[in-house]
Amino acid sequence: MKIKCLLLDDDSLSLYILKKHLESFENYEVVSTCHTPSEAFDMLSKHSIDLIFVDIHMPQINGLEFIKKLKKPPILIIVTSDPDFAVQGFELGVIDYLIKPIHLGRLAKSLNKVSRMLQNNETLKEYLNQQSEDHIFIKVDKKMIKIPIDEILYIESLKDYVSIKTVSKNYVTHYNLAAITRLLPEYLFMRIHRSYTIAINKVKAISKNCIEIDNKSIPIGRNYIKTVKGKIINGGVVNYLIKD
Repeated sequence: MKIKCLLLDDDSLSLYILKKHLESFENYEVVSTCHTPSEAFDMLSKHSIDLIFVDIHMPQINGLEFIKKLKKPPILIIVTSDPDFAVQGFELGVIDYLIKPIHLGRLAKSLNKVSRMLQNNETLKEYLNQQSEDHIFIKVDKKMIKIPIDEILYIESLKDYVSIKTVSKNYVTHYNLAAITRLLPEYLFMRIHRSYTIAINKVKAISKNCIEIDNKSIPIGRNYIKTVKGKIINGGVVNYLIKD
């Protein structure tokens, strides 16, 4: 199965080079090359895309703002000549940050990450298809463990693994945080940091830069603060605020 790609960059030469590089990888198909975010949004409404390569500095809105506006983002890789936005990019869930000019070997390393992530996604989908409204099955130490959704407090990224903290136990499993977050119910869970996804209804308090769940203070990534506070506070989830 081909991995369908969309390339977004206002520089035509960069688009051409990236597209030519991707032709070296038979499992990847460039569905569209776009010069503006509006073109990309239009293509996303018409095609199923697995992977987006996006530049930072573009007309209309920059690449980070484009990513924030994606309701259900596919896998994301930033391609830019500006090294200063890597932290913001990873906080938004991108899996790699490539600096122009892109070399074929460096691109190959990124695509290996994509392949592993998609493989994990497919495995995770199979497991989640076994769930009911109130639980999921997760593979832990070669066993399929049943975890009640209502018992999940938060999920922490540990590079190639995630730690699922529940009210009674901690489970470590070989998944990607962005992948498992996308596959959990959006009305119950949200990403608040590059390393954390939380159960919204388990929040006890929120301060300027942190959320409190089960007596643990969890940082809020600066690119998530506005969305997190809007959803949690305005949604009436938090009963009280920690004063700054």
